[in-house]
Amino acid sequence: MRRPVALRLSAALSTMALAAATGAVLTMPEASAAAAGGATGFASQNGGTTGGAGGQTVRATTGTQIHQALCGRASSSTPITIEVEGTINHANTAKVSGDSCNTAAGVIELKQISNVTLVGVGSGAVFDQLGIHIRQSSNIIIQNVTVKNVKKSGSPTSNGGDAIGMESDVRNVWVDHATLEASGGEDDGFDGLFDMKDNTQYVTLSYSTLRNSGRGGLIGSSETQLDNGYVTFHHNLYENVDSRTPLLRGGVAHIYNNYYVKLNKSGINSRAGAHAKVDNNYFKDSKDVLGTFYTDSTGYWQVSGNTFDNVTWSSPGTENHPAGPDPKSNTTVSIPYAYTLDAASCVPAIVTGTAGANKGLKVSDGDCSTTTPTPDPTDPTPDPTDPTPDPTDPTTPGGTNLSLGAGADGSSKASGTSYGNVRDGDLGTYWSPAGSTGSVSVKWPSATSVSAVTIREAAGAQGVIGSWRLLNADTGAVLKTGSGAGGISFPATSLRKITFEITGASGTPRVAEFETYAG
Repeated sequence: MRRPVALRLSAALSTMALAAATGAVLTMPEASAAAAGGATGFASQNGGTTGGAGGQTVRATTGTQIHQALCGRASSSTPITIEVEGTINHANTAKVSGDSCNTAAGVIELKQISNVTLVGVGSGAVFDQLGIHIRQSSNIIIQNVTVKNVKKSGSPTSNGGDAIGMESDVRNVWVDHATLEASGGEDDGFDGLFDMKDNTQYVTLSYSTLRNSGRGGLIGSSETQLDNGYVTFHHNLYENVDSRTPLLRGGVAHIYNNYYVKLNKSGINSRAGAHAKVDNNYFKDSKDVLGTFYTDSTGYWQVSGNTFDNVTWSSPGTENHPAGPDPKSNTTVSIPYAYTLDAASCVPAIVTGTAGANKGLKVSDGDCSTTTPTPDPTDPTPDPTDPTPDPTDPTTPGGTNLSLGAGADGSSKASGTSYGNVRDGDLGTYWSPAGSTGSVSVKWPSATSVSAVTIREAAGAQGVIGSWRLLNADTGAVLKTGSGAGGISFPATSLRKITFEITGASGTPRVAEFETYAG
């Protein structure tokens, strides 16, 4: 089975007004930057994570320009994609004030805001000794960036020593294809690479490299802070890390298809009643890669399909509860989203070829190989002569639109709209849900083979649709997940009813056409 790779809407080009207000460099048409493929894991839940999709796109080459872009928005929730190129450091990162932001010098401050994508483009984005702080914020995407050598002691310090840190009522964050690295442990002035605390939920870390650190990251800062969780870690490389890959206090974590090399003291540390589902990971040249460590407040794990290559295990003790040398499940963990597992034997090659910044956003194809999502709107070096496809008018698959003449129904609709408007061939009519989320279906009197769908948004509503699921309404099976309108392909399925379910949006969606095709 191949891993779904959904199409994403490209973010709109920035306007001269925003550029003038923020001081940021205008993004040219060839440099659009919405995250490819759509959020995965727990970040796809709770309404989904779409970042700045549907908003304006600006270019920033300094930390100050990043803050200016945030502060120049109409409100703290106005969607924006900030393309970052160059080195961001203390010297070029100042505090900026405004009604739509709350920033600070010496740290990239994503505080009390929502609907933001921060993506590295061009020659790359490096946050040098400068951390990214997410606080009281939601719907954030960070992609294709390097954050290195962030310190909590010594000089200079930033972000409490965390490369990326989340705290205080954070929701829906997707960090993808990032490189997070330190140059030592706590005694050298460094803290965690990826920390979540104080009620942080619905987070995914994917296709990222975490290396050369004493601490990989934590979920919950104490044994009594148990309000964090619903975190997915997949296809990440942890290399030369002493511990906390992650440290999980309470909550739920799904940890699959990661490659762990040289975990020096301990690895996945499930404590204080936490539940970790640990699937098809590859552990190599490491010690105590799973269990409860440094406490007698134990946690739980469900394990399957993992490979332990030259892994050593310590003896059990009062505050040492290793899962090995023959790890067994001591709980079951339910995962609410669809995902495809690579065999553990494939993980080293797949992860080393995909994880980290400046890897071309390559992902697993689910068949022990890699692929690049197409189209790839965050490609840092696109051909400027190759225009970005219009996401509201994608290339129509071959064959007849099977929706014409079919039936339609759905969830509650907005006043004045009709389910039938999505299958009448008229882009001037549309269906809208009663709120920002809802579902609409196309149906036939007998089983019909469908392998492609095109969702077209009505004029004036392009870019509103965020996260979605495509369902076989006969069985409830998820055919595909993703973000943004456009073309969707999937293995041919015989069904009588197919449902497009919008789980996140930046406003009220308007679906002009829900087209279906046999191929």
